[in-house]
Amino acid sequence: MAIDIKAPTFPESIADGTVATWHKKPGEAVKRDELIVDIETDKVVMEVLAEADGVIAEIVKNEGDTVLSGELLGKLTEGGAATAAPAAAPAPAAAAPAAAEAPILSPAARKIAEENAIAADSITGTGKGGRVTKEDAVAAAEAKKSAPAGQPAPAATAAPLFAAGDRVEKRVPMTRLRAKVAERLVEAQSSMAMLTTFNEVNMKPVMELRAKYKDLFEKTHNGVRLGFMSFFVKAAVEALKRQPGVNASIDGNDIVYHGYQDIGVAVSSDRGLVVPVLRNAEFMSLAEIEGGINEFGKKAKAGKLTIEEMTGGTFTISNGGVFGSLLSTPIVNPPQTAILGMHKIQERPMAVNGQVVILPMMYLALSYDHRLIDGKEAVTFLVTMKDLLEDPARLLLDV
Repeated sequence: MAIDIKAPTFPESIADGTVATWHKKPGEAVKRDELIVDIETDKVVMEVLAEADGVIAEIVKNEGDTVLSGELLGKLTEGGAATAAPAAAPAPAAAAPAAAEAPILSPAARKIAEENAIAADSITGTGKGGRVTKEDAVAAAEAKKSAPAGQPAPAATAAPLFAAGDRVEKRVPMTRLRAKVAERLVEAQSSMAMLTTFNEVNMKPVMELRAKYKDLFEKTHNGVRLGFMSFFVKAAVEALKRQPGVNASIDGNDIVYHGYQDIGVAVSSDRGLVVPVLRNAEFMSLAEIEGGINEFGKKAKAGKLTIEEMTGGTFTISNGGVFGSLLSTPIVNPPQTAILGMHKIQERPMAVNGQVVILPMMYLALSYDHRLIDGKEAVTFLVTMKDLLEDPARLLLDV
């Protein structure tokens, strides 16, 4: 019995998708609920699973092809595994020597390897016939990042993409996610009266509090580590309550004020920038915020974030400091009207009570839509955050 392999039903916000990776080839056996093909959309990678045990009979849409919601991708012959397996067995054996010389990478795996400067022949493929899958490339990238500084990974010697002196160009297609992000950022700059205001915060009180309780916090909350982001989310929630215009959005000629704080946290992934949302952050504890952000980070690396997790949001926080950024002007994520930019903590000489003191300082940037938010509201928002972070007890006392 032939079963149609169809693209998932896309939400209304997604018009179409692209076939990213076929994990099975014609003639290969599959088991029920086994991953067959990945469909990349503007927001997430959607997985298509086998509906039954059988054999891949035909591939209709190849990698790189554009597909619509529910469109036919290929065909699966149900219950044909027993007869197809012997015929397909010699092929991988014959191809094994070639795979050893030149490993086959899926498009997703090739992109991850290129972005992390990992030599293709240094990745061990676990796919059929030695094929390097996306999971293999992600594992190799993680291994490279976690390698001890004193013991450079073999890939480090192959880091340059091209040999010195070569005038070589490499053209690769932009991922749908990166293209969509670029489109939205250009749209935001052309449709908003965007302005950025700055302030700075003394991080010493938060750092001392974190150093004092981080071990107890992690033990109490089952391994959840206490970071800085939870303090900023809590401070932002309180500041948004006091300045509701910063938490609002524009819909045509209407202003929509939100009676809740859904905080988007910008996360960098191999596919581009994604913004999963902490919903009802006003009711979340520090541990719940840290746990949620940590889970988002894991899902982003694995490409497992869902559309629901990235939809909505009334305010966004972006932390460029993790990459060493000292100062930036973040771009608002429409239909939101403001975004907070965090930056690197750096020791600087500051005047305190007439004395020069070295303090760990961070610049904060608030980009906002001037059509809705006035300068007074934006500045007051940042001052509120500064006051709360420099005296964290106020977050608990609600003062």
